[in-house]
Amino acid sequence: MSTIQTTTAGSLPRTAKLAEANAARPVADDGFTFETNDEFDALVQEAVTDVVRSQVEAGITVVGDGEFGKAMSPGHDFGAWWSYSFQRTGGLSLPAKDAPMPEPVRSTPGNVQLTTMNDRRDWTKFAEAYFDPTSGVLMGEPPFWPEVTGPLSYRGHDLVSADTRHLRGALDANGLEDGFITALAPGSAARIGNKYYANEEEHIWAWADVLREEYKAIIDAGLTLQIDDPSLAESWDQINPEPSVADYRAFIQTRIDAINHAIKGLPEDRIRFHLCWGSWHGPHTTDLEFVHIADKMLEINAGQYSFEAANARHEHEWKVWKDVSLPEGKKILPGVVGHSTNVVEHPDLVAERIVRFADLVGAENVVASTDCGLGGRVHPQIAWAKLESLGEGARRAAQQLNG
Repeated sequence: MSTIQTTTAGSLPRTAKLAEANAARPVADDGFTFETNDEFDALVQEAVTDVVRSQVEAGITVVGDGEFGKAMSPGHDFGAWWSYSFQRTGGLSLPAKDAPMPEPVRSTPGNVQLTTMNDRRDWTKFAEAYFDPTSGVLMGEPPFWPEVTGPLSYRGHDLVSADTRHLRGALDANGLEDGFITALAPGSAARIGNKYYANEEEHIWAWADVLREEYKAIIDAGLTLQIDDPSLAESWDQINPEPSVADYRAFIQTRIDAINHAIKGLPEDRIRFHLCWGSWHGPHTTDLEFVHIADKMLEINAGQYSFEAANARHEHEWKVWKDVSLPEGKKILPGVVGHSTNVVEHPDLVAERIVRFADLVGAENVVASTDCGLGGRVHPQIAWAKLESLGEGARRAAQQLNG
């Protein structure tokens, strides 16, 4: 009898109490590292325990910590999903506040390079919309990130230990055995400025060595690791002018190789990989089609693959799995509810989406998920309504599959 497992892509809405406590923490001299204390640690433990319980009540069977232990960086417009890693990595510093914005970078055939964030093709194509407060896609000024100014090193041992301890405590309190914690991929981390390493490849591989320590800590704690790498698909939009597909596939190969280096020797069945086209609420007309990179994604030595499949730009791409063979023993985690709309998907639509994938790869190989993290992308009430619809949709899909 078929059952459909359910999960999320990571981030979940934080409580107002946790957000306020996070914002009130003192900032270290480097300008982007939070100080912590026992009181805040206890608050995070309470919040993680509650968010695990809420996931179970919504019908989520494979739970995460909601990324509650990952600090938002103070005073800067970038989210916890990747900025948390800056606080766990040595060799970084903030540029001067009055430093000029980097100049745009132009790529040529055979020489693909990322341009600046404010020169992304999506941002420039829809510039009026992005800076219009009535448009619903307001982005504001480009984010202000640290840059690499010395040899990278991992200094997040206490923080990742707290992450694993909080989730393990929450699992125990809710009678569960396993859960997942997200961590950044080398290629996504390496999108910040580099003023130390000789070239881009050295920079990416240095991040791979640093992040391996975090990956191993999560696995060693008996939990499942999710590697987040929007850059594998999203970087297409950050290359100007648009490259050939062949050049882009060559460009992302280094990033794939770096992930496999970072997880070498770790158990594949405890690793999930998350790919998306970015979480911003924009037009996404410059997104790369999934068909061009689905096979490359499967080169990553993970046991499960998470990807967007619910939003209006990518839902039709479920058909990719008619031609792409899922390796034996692997699973897919398609998004069947989205983060890019306030509309709560009907459970019957969720079930329909799930059944499409189940018919192609087998119900036992499908874990129904969200497109991306919901925290900070939709209102908490809406986020939890979406997760309830996900849980109910999975139940209805199972009924259909069982006849």
